[in-house]
Amino acid sequence: MARPIAIVSAMHEELHALLPLVDGVQSIIVAGRTFHVGRLHAQPVVLVLSGIGKVAAATTAALLIDRFDAPALLFTGVAGGLHADVAVGDVVVARTLLQHDLDASPLFPRYEVPLTGRSRFEADTALADALADAARRCLASDAAGHAAGPAPLWTAGRPRRVHEGLIVSGDRFVSSAAESARLRADLPQALAVEMEGAALAQVCADFGRPFAVLRSISDRADDTAHVDFARFVAEVASVYTRAIVGDWLARRIAAR
Repeated sequence: MARPIAIVSAMHEELHALLPLVDGVQSIIVAGRTFHVGRLHAQPVVLVLSGIGKVAAATTAALLIDRFDAPALLFTGVAGGLHADVAVGDVVVARTLLQHDLDASPLFPRYEVPLTGRSRFEADTALADALADAARRCLASDAAGHAAGPAPLWTAGRPRRVHEGLIVSGDRFVSSAAESARLRADLPQALAVEMEGAALAQVCADFGRPFAVLRSISDRADDTAHVDFARFVAEVASVYTRAIVGDWLARRIAAR
């Protein structure tokens, strides 16, 4: 079998949205994680649930590269919107990622990964371009639109949008208006906040593997962040993941 593209999910619902579509699945358990190897739209893939947080994401990424020799990694999940233009129900495709809770100052500048000389890690341009295009097509169609639940889960009357730019990661579920405001003040370019992407990005940089991060905006990272979170993941984020990843892979195969 050809080297499988890795699709990493943070939540069970997103993994389970894709898994029934995979043909010839073989499951392998490594380090407490179940890796599902098969074909999705004729593309060899390996699907896995990473677990939540930066360490879990880093461990998963390292295993995918070392054990499965994945030529590229895609992380899908939800995130809290930070930028004023990013609303619940939107999709963010990362162009760069940064750990907002990393601070080894005064030895190193704030946010910089010690001994690397960098704080930001760039997603693969071609992968990010293709995912952003797939997201736009899917949000404009019933595949990720009307099927994605009732309007109260996002801003009523506002078309859903795809954003591209900086996503920040940290080992905190940001769920207060005060903390969200601090992040916006410190990192005004940040579009969204989550708990895994920048760790996966750092591992991929170490191994020289291309990666992309796709996030559905489940909340505004404020005092209401917990409201309807589980429902959003089940009814919206999982639908987005299935539609966008499916579109991306189908076109990738067709372009060969």
